[in-house]
Amino acid sequence: MLDKCTMLLKKYYGYDGFREGQGTAVETVLSGRDSLIIMPTGGGKSLCYQIPALVQDGITLVISPLIALMKDQVDFLNGIGINAAFINSTLTGPEIEERLIMASRGEYRLLYVSPERLESASFCMGLEGMTISILAVDEAHCISQWGHDFRPSYRQISSFITRLKKRPVVMALTATATEQVREDIVNLLELTDANTIMTGFDRHNLKFSVINGADKRDFIKRYVKENSGSSGIIYTATRKEAESIYKFLKENRFKAGLYHAGLGDDERSASQDDFLYDNVDIIVATNAFGMGIDKSNVRYVIHHNMPKSMEAYYQEAGRAGRDGEYSECILLFNAGDVQTQKYFIDESNLSPERKSMEYQKLQKMVDYCHTSSCLRKYILEYFGETVQEKNCGNCSVCCDVSERQDITLEAQKILSCVYRAAERYGKNMIIDILKGSKNKKVLDNELNMLSTYGIMSSIERDVLNLLVNKLSADGYLRVTEETFPVLKLTSRSLGVLKGNEKVFMKIEKIKKNVSVDDDLFNLLKGLRKEISIREKLPPYIIFHDTTLREIASKLPCSRDDLKKVKGFGEKKIDLYGSLVIDIVQKFVKDKNAISN
Repeated sequence: MLDKCTMLLKKYYGYDGFREGQGTAVETVLSGRDSLIIMPTGGGKSLCYQIPALVQDGITLVISPLIALMKDQVDFLNGIGINAAFINSTLTGPEIEERLIMASRGEYRLLYVSPERLESASFCMGLEGMTISILAVDEAHCISQWGHDFRPSYRQISSFITRLKKRPVVMALTATATEQVREDIVNLLELTDANTIMTGFDRHNLKFSVINGADKRDFIKRYVKENSGSSGIIYTATRKEAESIYKFLKENRFKAGLYHAGLGDDERSASQDDFLYDNVDIIVATNAFGMGIDKSNVRYVIHHNMPKSMEAYYQEAGRAGRDGEYSECILLFNAGDVQTQKYFIDESNLSPERKSMEYQKLQKMVDYCHTSSCLRKYILEYFGETVQEKNCGNCSVCCDVSERQDITLEAQKILSCVYRAAERYGKNMIIDILKGSKNKKVLDNELNMLSTYGIMSSIERDVLNLLVNKLSADGYLRVTEETFPVLKLTSRSLGVLKGNEKVFMKIEKIKKNVSVDDDLFNLLKGLRKEISIREKLPPYIIFHDTTLREIASKLPCSRDDLKKVKGFGEKKIDLYGSLVIDIVQKFVKDKNAISN
């Protein structure tokens, strides 16, 4: 059976073989066993249910959280010759009824629906009589309140399954899930004898960078200018900041769009389409944008502010480089970002237990922004992976060749202050003591009598804040997990205080341009854009950048040559093969003429 699936993979998708984990996932579902599939963004999770859908009797029902994701998937599948449809709020009642009738006749192999749709009695009645062979739950982390993007409607999926006359094979798929979230997925979906398939969270093609204390606007202006023509996302923490950065980019003549929840539906839709269709290079957005966006050629994601958690950051940053091409994920950090996220937690309606969890996650994110260790290692270990390598060679820490700055003396002063303040105060109070502040709380608690009072008065508060965060991130200080966190010494503190261990801090540097397109690649992009306009499909659905680069490298001049290009299945060869061959042949001819 797997041989047949491999043949279908080549026929429809243009790939010679499955990636890591995909073959196991396909075999698992075909054996009738439930599965939890955890693959990084761009790792090919959707193939794990799309290929089995072609060989199973009945229909594959896909639970998908966003309209944009459904449309992208369905457009892609129909584009390669696989019949699929979606049912969501964009359709009228008669349109929904028509699609259900067509599904019951077996005219679709896959049907995409939102989790909320399963709560509709009329919709569930429409499914009666259908054979649902596979139920695929995409973005399955949404079922857990301890994850991110929690969707209460996901909790209704298991009861929907029990109401079906025959239980289908259930597949849960996600890219980001801690151990606790993975347990929630298995338990809340009531997966039976589930085979957990984890290919790891690493995205080798992504370079991670944290830039601390930079002029954010100046950095963004220089970066987008250096990477002109490349697609990028700039995330901000608030709508106000999104609008400000958007206006700044427009004033500097960059092709940018704006997206946040405060805009009208039509405005958001138009802005998203402009980005998906490559009409603008950059979209400036809050976290309201992106979940389920399948655009494969995003070359960079810049976070103007620190996100609330590592899960949120990794999912947002992971929207870069879904096609496997080199891309950058850059986080611009300053101390004010922490206060913004704390404010969001404080003002939320979460339970005390949940707020405590959110504070812990926020502290992990702060530590990430200050760690002196490999950023990739930090991320992977957060998600429970064991990492042996200390240097990934593709993050701002591991690629930084600048000399380290010795901050042992400053560290000793800070650690001594925490000790003399009896480990009873948080970061801001410790900085107040070190600065020699005369605020009421310092004086009322007689903290001005400590020997460390004012010993760092000449150092800017932002610098002290950076130093304290660095010591926390590197394990010289511990931050308690509570609403008002307190600084505590650790086992590493003693070595520094006694002068047995030195502390260093690197000066952050980053200067790396995204790869430059060659002439043929640009010609192929132009063809892709023409097809996109004609067929009203986003360019990346027609061809991924990786496919265009392989064409530019291999110079296929016949249909047989095109069959050897990844991502060029039979349907696409029939539709676009002659157009591509014409461009390649003309390019080769012109190039030879110039050479001669």
